[in-house]
Amino acid sequence: MTTYKKLDAWKQSMQIITDIYQLTRTFPREEMFGLTSQMRRAAISVPANIVEGIGRNYKKDTVQFLHIARGSLYEIETLLEIAINLGYLGTESTSGISELINKTIKTLNGLIRYYEKADLK
Repeated sequence: MTTYKKLDAWKQSMQIITDIYQLTRTFPREEMFGLTSQMRRAAISVPANIVEGIGRNYKKDTVQFLHIARGSLYEIETLLEIAINLGYLGTESTSGISELINKTIKTLNGLIRYYEKADLK
């Protein structure tokens, strides 16, 4: 098993993808290339950037990709708010994923701090 698969941030972000895909299935068809696509791409970018960062040989690159992953989580939060404002989702249907997003942000913050302090090149 590859080491990134053991990371809580990666595991959590993989669950976020599943949750986003399930939530966006109910969006209107006209949103397929708008909000639906944007939310799904943002969700996919989280674990993709975690993996790319971990796969880098330089601490600076790793930290940068972890920051990008965290930024995508904030993007998802905003897109969820937009979906609520447009009436596509209710706050009750997003509470679970919102909690998971916040947990993943905290997990990523810890990982970023670890790499920033690590004695790596």
